[in-house]
Amino acid sequence: MFVSVPEDVRDDAFALDSQLPDRDWTQLPDGVTASRFAAPSGSLAVLEAGRRGDPRVVLVPGVTGSKEDFVLMMPAIAEAGFHVLAYDMAGQYESHAAGPANLVPPARRYTHALFVADLLAVLESVPEPAHVLGYSFAGTVTQLAFVERPELFLSLTMLSAPPQSGQGFRGVKRIGWFSGLTTGSVGAALMILGLQLNVVKVPPGRASFVRDRLKLTSRRSVADIISLMKHAPDLDAVLAGSPIPKLVAVGEHDLWPVELHRDFASAIGATLAVYPTGHSPCETSPNQLVRDLLALYSRAA
Repeated sequence: MFVSVPEDVRDDAFALDSQLPDRDWTQLPDGVTASRFAAPSGSLAVLEAGRRGDPRVVLVPGVTGSKEDFVLMMPAIAEAGFHVLAYDMAGQYESHAAGPANLVPPARRYTHALFVADLLAVLESVPEPAHVLGYSFAGTVTQLAFVERPELFLSLTMLSAPPQSGQGFRGVKRIGWFSGLTTGSVGAALMILGLQLNVVKVPPGRASFVRDRLKLTSRRSVADIISLMKHAPDLDAVLAGSPIPKLVAVGEHDLWPVELHRDFASAIGATLAVYPTGHSPCETSPNQLVRDLLALYSRAA
């Protein structure tokens, strides 16, 4: 199923998103609280909103991202009757000390298995299953976790996630053709430089926050994740065989062409939602994304 927002039917959510001001991303909205979670890879930084005991929503940010990527969404999801949790993945921002050295036995690299084990620990910390969203690289992590423990999931959302298995960067606009020639370290350095230089021209408050969190984020974690994204697993058949509601949510100016996301959504039996933005609808189209998430959750119910 394909969903987009034509200009003649754009709703209140679109209007709210079009009026979003720049902000200080270190300031949490009312009702959003910070805590820590003891995961297999170490202590993870967490944000929560809503009442514990309500149906749970777990939001997982991607490489060089953080839990704050979801702060514009969390109060609205909580207000709809959900307990929302977002966390920094190992090596990222305030979870920068978490990583392979803390595993038993210790390891040297950040791997798919490390990130999946952390997510499963978060999901297993509450008896009931959860609605799970994975943003960018975390979309692959959430898929792997679902394949391993499907009973922990009520629904699955891939937000701006790599739509192709194998060398996941090959379809990226403009740079896909030579992405396979770079190492993880080189790819990480280029990615971080682009963020520091604000190549995509995000507002000043956002740009300042992104630069500040990069000061903490582990460079090794970024390099390892870039390498992992060049060896993405093919899970389409397993996902297609599951009856749980699935959503592929992307901006029309995402890193990957919308056509690839459409093919991915069709292959796994997911709804496709496309927003008039780039790679970060959680920041730039949060009200539209929340609208579609709540519709997804109602189908799961």
